[in-house]
Amino acid sequence: MQLIIKDNYKELSKEAAKIVIEQIKSKPNSVIGFATGDTPLGLYKELIKAHKNGLDFSQIITFNLDEYLGLPDSHGQSYNYYMWDKLFNHINIKKENVNIPDGTAFDPEKFCEEYEAKIKKSGGIDLQILGIGRNGHIGFNESGSKFNSRTRIVNLTKQTRKDNAKFFEDINNVPVQAITMGISTILKSKKIILLANGKEKAENIRKLMNESKTEKFPASALKDHPNTIILVDKDAASLLD
Repeated sequence: MQLIIKDNYKELSKEAAKIVIEQIKSKPNSVIGFATGDTPLGLYKELIKAHKNGLDFSQIITFNLDEYLGLPDSHGQSYNYYMWDKLFNHINIKKENVNIPDGTAFDPEKFCEEYEAKIKKSGGIDLQILGIGRNGHIGFNESGSKFNSRTRIVNLTKQTRKDNAKFFEDINNVPVQAITMGISTILKSKKIILLANGKEKAENIRKLMNESKTEKFPASALKDHPNTIILVDKDAASLLD
């Protein structure tokens, strides 16, 4: 893993955008894995700026990491809504090239198999963007997730639901399950960038960089990946030697 430390969130976002932009310029039909949450918002703003300056997104294919089970695309807290609101509506991406797990799939287990197959058929993910959860989760792969896991339905922990409750009116409105790419699925990506900012992520970054690999801390699976960049600000790196 390569560690890059930037002074602040703005600089972190610019560096992340630089990596994504270079990927698209070198391969216009890149397959890119997108993440949601607060951390990538700065990156997405930078990508919108790049599009306004001429970057072409028309050939890229996207796969999102996860989606809440039971939320329709139109729900204000669905990750489908998030991606279109925060990025896709502002660039020239083709709707047919966008892939986001379907939280209302009639047969969710079958959908997971088809999603996995579609990633493989696309040639695999060229660049995967990740955040990191409080318990070290990547995507919705909670603590204890198997490193050989594939796209599947998962139960969300109380901590994850508590962390995400700020986006809902009440924790009782936060779904209890989600569809997520598996850890094995993520590790098949040719290149990965994991973004983390703020002191609340410092302990996770310390663990990721300094402790042994364990399924109790899902992000540690990245230690096996040959081309991963850990991109953090000074606050998130504050517990590193």
